[in-house]
Amino acid sequence: MHIKEQWNRLDPTTQQWLMDNPGCMVLPRTLTAIFNKETSENADVDMHGEAVLTDEDREFILVKAREAEATGGRADYRSFDAAQP
Repeated sequence: MHIKEQWNRLDPTTQQWLMDNPGCMVLPRTLTAIFNKETSENADVDMHGEAVLTDEDREFILVKAREAEATGGRADYRSFDAAQP
């Protein structure tokens, strides 16, 4: 997966779930489907439809969770490009 590169494309609810579960090693099937839909990416999945998070993905999520905690709660990191395809 490429969570760091796709973070701003994720819905705030998805971002919050990831920050609430920073130690998760495998992204559940439902969230994998949401990630793929929101990012137009096709993450590699196992036979159960779950995606294994890389060490880099887990570290990025942990950093985001700590940032949100330091700011006193949920942080909204969404930004949008003015010109989208």
